[in-house]
Amino acid sequence: MKSIDRYMARLIALPLFSTLVLAAMLLVLDRMLRLFDFVATEGGPVSVVWRMLANLLPEYLGLGIPIGLMLGILLAFRRLATSSELDVMRGVGMSYGRLLRVPYMYAVGLALLNLAIVGYVQPKARYAYEQLRFELRTGALGASIKVGEFTHLGDRTTLRIEQSRDDGRQLSGIFVHTQTQKGDWIGVTAQRGQFLATDDPDVIILRLTSGTLVHNRSDFSTPRVLTFSSHDLPINLPKFEQFRVRSGESLEATLPELASTGRHGQTEQERDASRAEFHFRVAEVASMFLLPLLAVALGVPPKRSTSALGVFLSIVIIVTYHKVNQYAASVGHFGRIDPFFALWVPFAIFAALVLWMYRTIAFVPGGQPIGALERVAGKAWKSVVRHLPGRRHRAGAPA
Repeated sequence: MKSIDRYMARLIALPLFSTLVLAAMLLVLDRMLRLFDFVATEGGPVSVVWRMLANLLPEYLGLGIPIGLMLGILLAFRRLATSSELDVMRGVGMSYGRLLRVPYMYAVGLALLNLAIVGYVQPKARYAYEQLRFELRTGALGASIKVGEFTHLGDRTTLRIEQSRDDGRQLSGIFVHTQTQKGDWIGVTAQRGQFLATDDPDVIILRLTSGTLVHNRSDFSTPRVLTFSSHDLPINLPKFEQFRVRSGESLEATLPELASTGRHGQTEQERDASRAEFHFRVAEVASMFLLPLLAVALGVPPKRSTSALGVFLSIVIIVTYHKVNQYAASVGHFGRIDPFFALWVPFAIFAALVLWMYRTIAFVPGGQPIGALERVAGKAWKSVVRHLPGRRHRAGAPA
């Protein structure tokens, strides 16, 4: 690799990875608050929030990687242009095609990484995320026992715990009410207690210390009352519904599974849904090979200009294309349009726009693909500044 290539690699690396990390953090923080609220409502352990966020990260990277690639290349070329280094390179005979060698190395590497993420990692991570949500709702994560509240364990047992210490190993202020299949009921209060495992995974032992037990049934004239210093109370755990297996649903299927279902699905709707998701993921990855060209077209401002309009437009274009693809995938999902045409016609239009913009900046003398927008934005900014308080000319002063 020549020195110019190493220089380009360093220019691109910092904004690329900084943008990628920043985008992932912003998306994670946005979801983190909702997850904390959801887990707290369900009474789950805090540690499950981090597991759920880890399973959401591949989905965020699917969009964060193209944005990071785009801004990394764009900011690198913008720096070269505003410092006049680009003019020097062009003056010694370097074409834009030569300067794009390193950006395309990044593009190929990140496209392969993104393909692995959206094709294999993201579907399984989505399934794991949904499984954690299911287990939280059903209490299979140990989230069903809430301190200070009455908790129902199955249809026959109610439990209340005042305090819990040492990660649940030391309990105090315990109340238990349970019914047997014969119609008996037992009420127990105890000062302290702890849960113990048994050989039966469906039964646990609640060992109680310093308490009172009340036993009653229909043929008793009065309930029986027993005080104890230690008592073991078996508790039958509720039967939790098993979470579904990872099916052929489009969002949870890998690329090979989508391709197989798209050809051999049992119903036409299932085939259309699989084909739509398959083409959506492939089109998103394929669009990354156009981003270096778009970055050059938007990153080089007009002469004697430091406008950052291209940076703003780049984000708008990527997000808009992503949303268009999502809409096209939903249309193809329901079979209104063939999924192939629904996804690849927008890609062809996007590619034509990018190629026109790159041709304008690279081969048209003085060409500027967003020159008109730059002029409009410049005039609008000057008009705003002119009417700001304190910026008006004093009377008699030259304009």
